[in-house]
Amino acid sequence: MTFPSTITRKSFDRLKAALFFACLAPFLVLLLAVFGIAGFGLGANPVEELIHRTGLWGLRFLLITLAVTPARHLTGWHWVVKLRRMFGLFAFFYLVLHFVSYAIIDKRLDLQIITEDILERPFITLGVTGLLLLVPLALTSTNGMMRRLGRRWQQLHRLVYLVAILGVWHFWWQVKQDIREPLVYAVILGSLFAFRLWRRSRKPRILSPAVGRSG
Repeated sequence: MTFPSTITRKSFDRLKAALFFACLAPFLVLLLAVFGIAGFGLGANPVEELIHRTGLWGLRFLLITLAVTPARHLTGWHWVVKLRRMFGLFAFFYLVLHFVSYAIIDKRLDLQIITEDILERPFITLGVTGLLLLVPLALTSTNGMMRRLGRRWQQLHRLVYLVAILGVWHFWWQVKQDIREPLVYAVILGSLFAFRLWRRSRKPRILSPAVGRSG
C-alpha cells in the first residue's frame, strides 16, 4: 500500500478542520455529561470521573503529538507535521481542564489542601510538574516564537518527552491496584521512544577529516 506524500492546500484545510472538531468532541461529550444531556452522565462519582476523563484525554493527545514524527517517517506524509501543534495544544487544553477539575471543582480552590497534596502525594507532584513544563511549550507554539527562539525552540520543545513520561508515571501511581490501563500508555510511550532511538541508530555518522587518514 502506498501513501501520498503531498496533499493540496484545500484538502489539508478540510482535514485539519475535521480533526479539530474530532479533538474537540471529547470536551463536548464531557459538557453533555456534566449537565446530564442526551443520556450522558458521569456516574456515581461525577467529580472523580471528570478528573479521570480529562486527564486521560490530555495524556492521549500528548502521545498523539509524539506519534506525529513516527507517522511521517512510516507513511511519507510529510504534511502531517503541520498537525502536531494542534494536537499539542489540545493536550495542554485537556490537562488544564484536568487540573481545574481537581483544584476548583474537587478541592474548591483551597490552596492549603492543594499545596499539601502537591507536596505530600507524589503522583500529584508528578502531574503538576508535567503541567508546569507544558506551559512554556504552549506559550511558544506560535510561528513568531519559533522564529525568535531559532534552534532554542526545538531544544525547549523536547521537554514534551519528559512531560509524557511524567504523565504516564502520574497515571501509574494514581492507580492503586489495576495497572492494566496505565500499562497500555506506558507501552505506547516506550514504543515511541524505541522508534526514535531506532531512527537515530540508522542515521549515518559523519566522520571527522582526521578519521581514516593514513599516518
